[in-house]
Amino acid sequence: MTIISSQQIAKFRSDLSDYPEAMQALDVIEDCEGDLEDAAIAMAIRAGQQPQLNNAEWLDSLARKCRAVICQPEFREDLLNDSYASVIKYLAQTPLLPEILATPVLMYVVNEGVNNFCEPLEGKFDQDKEKG
Repeated sequence: MTIISSQQIAKFRSDLSDYPEAMQALDVIEDCEGDLEDAAIAMAIRAGQQPQLNNAEWLDSLARKCRAVICQPEFREDLLNDSYASVIKYLAQTPLLPEILATPVLMYVVNEGVNNFCEPLEGKFDQDKEKG
């Protein structure tokens, strides 16, 4: 279970105030007393998804599905600097997930640790540059 503190929610609110879907997602997370997995499941169901029963594994799986986007060097740098708006904007526009789920996925990644989360892709972006 991943519990997001009210201070973390406030930081996301401050950074994502221009994104109504993010504000709505943060409201749901607050309603779930910071339980990120429960909130993500509730949002997924509202968005017409049918998540598996194990909440923690489902959110982790969804985040991994977005890893190649989230771990792009420019987004990774923003996340390491506690700047979330550019990543949310891009992630919410991808077909990878419903827009409302971009916020809990990003919060999950930040909570897990951006470097830790992106470690499986270490060197991949450098290799892509060499090929291109």
